[in-house]
Amino acid sequence: MNRTILLIAASMIAVALAGCGETARLQVSDGTGAKPQLPEPHKTLIPTLNVAKAIGWPDGGKPQGAAGTTVNAFAAGLDHPRWVYTLPNGDVLVAETNAPPKPDDGKGIRGFFQKMFMKTAGSVTPSANRITLLRDANGDGVAEMREVFLKDLHSPYGMVLVGNDFYVADSDAVMRFTYTPGATHIDGPGTKVVDLPAGTINHHWTKNIIASADGSKLYVTVGSNSNVGENGMAAEEGRAAIWEIDPKTGVHRIFAAGLRNPNGMAWTTDGTLWTVVNERDELGSDLVPDYMTSVKDGGFYGWPYSYYGMHVDDRVKPQRPELVAKAIVPDYALGPHTASLGLVAAPVKTSLPAAFGTGMYVGQHGSWNREPRSGYKVVFVPFSGGKPSGAPVDVLTGFLSAKGEAYGRPVGVTFDKAGDLLVADDVGNVVWRVAGKR
Repeated sequence: MNRTILLIAASMIAVALAGCGETARLQVSDGTGAKPQLPEPHKTLIPTLNVAKAIGWPDGGKPQGAAGTTVNAFAAGLDHPRWVYTLPNGDVLVAETNAPPKPDDGKGIRGFFQKMFMKTAGSVTPSANRITLLRDANGDGVAEMREVFLKDLHSPYGMVLVGNDFYVADSDAVMRFTYTPGATHIDGPGTKVVDLPAGTINHHWTKNIIASADGSKLYVTVGSNSNVGENGMAAEEGRAAIWEIDPKTGVHRIFAAGLRNPNGMAWTTDGTLWTVVNERDELGSDLVPDYMTSVKDGGFYGWPYSYYGMHVDDRVKPQRPELVAKAIVPDYALGPHTASLGLVAAPVKTSLPAAFGTGMYVGQHGSWNREPRSGYKVVFVPFSGGKPSGAPVDVLTGFLSAKGEAYGRPVGVTFDKAGDLLVADDVGNVVWRVAGKR
């Protein structure tokens, strides 16, 4: 009886909280581009909580592609697909994964409600802990073969193949496996390359991985253990950073720091590493824009002490003015609270219309800390001369219903061998294929 009363009371409070907070005063476009508007912080006693309830796709439902494209399910019925990677032979790998156990993340009343809203958003299902291989042997845009490629992993996320070495970024380590070209599964045991920051908080658990052009270095994203350091900076050791790792020895260093939650990474043709970063929450619906930026070796990007260069976050005590003074301004804002996660560069040959020829594709998982909602789509940012050169263009939309419920939430993005865009949807449990009209 007491538990029932508690749940009823909690539900009533949750409904009340959902109506609290504030409303955006700017458009998402105002917080987008090379020079986003950065208004004064708008702090509230109760953070803005505007979670899109996960309902999944109705029969026959699918997102809408940009003009000149078609959309179909490359593979459906997956278990929380988060990241996608294409092997040289055209096989597509998808990480079916979710957060590992992290008992010390979000304790107390605040944590209780965080978990409640995460459940609403479809983010608390147990992790399948596997990578699945999808093969479209007849080239019709639908995977007719599905095999478990790797299992018994630990919340896997990023993947990269270097020669015959297949690397997986688990939530707590980089693992290496031997891959045989054309194989549909790997049976042999993996070898740990290096441990990654994890533990019982492991707030931002997703780790992505990419290799240098010659395969001599690996780069791994490691998100922060908090919003703005509220768990103490000792808990942030090695976090909010991109690591550079020697795959032969596991020797590593911090390549760039002050990146609250970097996820997707991609190379431009001039050899520059780019990443997308989720910035901090609870400064209002208009702050802080997530962003895409080139990554400078040894660069510091502000977190937690400042945002978007030298804009000091006075919630962080003590401050580090010497670090704020060298904080790098990101190259391109992607809108406040869009939860930009996926990133892939346009390939040399793509089936998509010519307007999508040179630039980056970004998977935006969608907001919870903004009214009205932002993200919940895939956008294309055009590039010129190795830099963003215009406003983002919608590539895949329609992930929200008219009531603001989530049919799906896009995460990882990649291209298949035919030059079609693939998008992992972890609420719809689908990998979508966006192709140019042939």
